[in-house]
Amino acid sequence: MKIDMNLLPLFLAVAEEDNFRAAADRLGVTRSAVSQGMRRLEDAFGTMLVTRTTRSVHLTEAGERLREALSQPMSDIATALDRVAGDDEPRGLLRIAVTSIAEQFLSGPLLASFAEACPHVTIDVTVTDEEFDIVAAGFDAGVRLGEVIEQDMIAVPLSGDQRESAVAAPAYLAAHGTPKHPRELIRHRCIGWRPAPNVAPHRWEFEENGIPFDVAVEPQITTNDLRLMLRSALSGAGITFALEETFRPYVETGRLVPLLQDFLPPFPGFFLYFPHKRNMAPKLRVLVEHVRRWR
Repeated sequence: MKIDMNLLPLFLAVAEEDNFRAAADRLGVTRSAVSQGMRRLEDAFGTMLVTRTTRSVHLTEAGERLREALSQPMSDIATALDRVAGDDEPRGLLRIAVTSIAEQFLSGPLLASFAEACPHVTIDVTVTDEEFDIVAAGFDAGVRLGEVIEQDMIAVPLSGDQRESAVAAPAYLAAHGTPKHPRELIRHRCIGWRPAPNVAPHRWEFEENGIPFDVAVEPQITTNDLRLMLRSALSGAGITFALEETFRPYVETGRLVPLLQDFLPPFPGFFLYFPHKRNMAPKLRVLVEHVRRWR
């Protein structure tokens, strides 16, 4: 492996500053020079050393190994550098932030088959509905609906189009009637969802004659747990609203009744997303390939 040793101080500046512009100011060079230097270094190793977005820079596992290597006595550095990239076999910790409503990813079979195919990859899945910078938080990838993924990310389809659905138990509808238009929901007992205690309940979104609108229902029951929403609806507590696939098994058996279907069009589904495709780490590359085959 032939490494330009002049690039190593540049890497250390980036690693310590967590920012290309700050590293450039520290070294007295342009931000473009830092970016190009990092690219040359990554090409030499054949792997990503940092993940970067328009907002942040974060060391990869290989980057952490390089920073550790550079802290060793000079006599050991040449040997340590050869270990930074490692071999091509996928290995290491793969951290993924996944929205709680990504049923296809969280249902089990996809992850189980990936774990079987890649025994040296350790998978850490954080289920969260908070929106944040996955790079700054140290995640390798995330799973979200396409409409909320930042544009500087690379997104790989995980599912087909999705559709939301309003549902209620037959007993509730028999006692309280069936709404014919979404605006009638404000007169019904509703079961709502919100991602966190300090966030307003999710507004229920519909479309009529090609024009989108939402209804600000006032839920009698609000939770961040889809299972509680589902169980409450099955028990006749009211009308609830979530992705159609969440309710499908119960609709098929008649335990829940779909409502207002003419006002609920499909929309783009779930994507696996991650920053920067160049010199992708083997552990992430095989996950992307697995997702593509799975779909």
